[in-house]
Amino acid sequence: MMRAITEVPKLTALDLFSGCGGLSEGLQQAGFRVAAAVEIDSKAQETYSLNHPKVKLYAEDIRNLDAEVVLKEVGLRRGELDLLAGCPPCQGFSRLRTKNKGASVFDPRNDLVSDFLRFIREMLPKSIMMENVPALANDSRFQKLCIAIADLGYTYVVQVLDAADYNVPQRRKRLILLASRVHVPAVADKQIDRVTVRQAFAGIGARSTTTDLLHAMPERRSPKVMDMIKQIPKDGGSRMDLPIEFQLECHKKANGFFDVYGRMSWDDVAPTITSGCFNPSKGRFLHPSYNRAITLREAAILQGFPSNYQFVTSHGKESIALMIGNALPPPFIAAHAFALHKGIVASMRDAQHEHSVI
Repeated sequence: MMRAITEVPKLTALDLFSGCGGLSEGLQQAGFRVAAAVEIDSKAQETYSLNHPKVKLYAEDIRNLDAEVVLKEVGLRRGELDLLAGCPPCQGFSRLRTKNKGASVFDPRNDLVSDFLRFIREMLPKSIMMENVPALANDSRFQKLCIAIADLGYTYVVQVLDAADYNVPQRRKRLILLASRVHVPAVADKQIDRVTVRQAFAGIGARSTTTDLLHAMPERRSPKVMDMIKQIPKDGGSRMDLPIEFQLECHKKANGFFDVYGRMSWDDVAPTITSGCFNPSKGRFLHPSYNRAITLREAAILQGFPSNYQFVTSHGKESIALMIGNALPPPFIAAHAFALHKGIVASMRDAQHEHSVI
């Protein structure tokens, strides 16, 4: 008779297209051991390794990486990996780009979905997680992936969800695919209460006294722009609330993009954090009370990163904001990864019980 599982086993995951580590952070929070990750960008690699030093990082183009070699180097055989997770770069599928009918179709980054499928076929993991922008659902490459994994014996679920329903303090619509060949997967239950900007920012010190270099990175605005920002009402105000004399000339002519130079609201979730999150001209990125844009530390917290997650400030604001804006929110990932974790462990216990009966 086999010994019963009395402790929750440490399941193993691989992170493809890891970026600065949001996906890995969420997987680890859900109880997975991330054995390896793949990332092509040098600054994202440095940030990832700073926060996940024990993970084997393949600092190269995934298109040149042999999945069988990766399995061998992390000590696994085909079929043994518990979770293969990833978010193929999604800029080509973004909402603004897909409004231009040809823009996303010919973006070479979209073909990386095929490499994700290649890794699935060669590794045959027990479960799969893919996260991306909602527009991916309508792309033929994603539809091909779904057909292919079904043929490989996976049961899968695809949904478009709001990260704000999973302890992420921002509105962020994302597509998530969960698949398994050892249990029937289901997305995690939504949380009853959302995390507000006020709750997310609780405990963040003032920029003037902080020792956090990310929080203290300076911003520079023209006197005219600063005068305008000071006039925007606190706690959710907009440039549309300004008297005409305080509006910028370009705004007077614009018909749309009304969130530009808007303030976040204390008791609501933040808008979607993008790579322009440090620049109020890119969206509703002004602090609810202070006359400034949110800091990059505040942006990282709104993205769901722990307050001590490290970034290399010498990389510069634009590069760091790009990493934060492109990252997968760890609490969102953790919720769905934990749902997969429970299913895999349950299947292991069922299999063990079956063997013990025999």
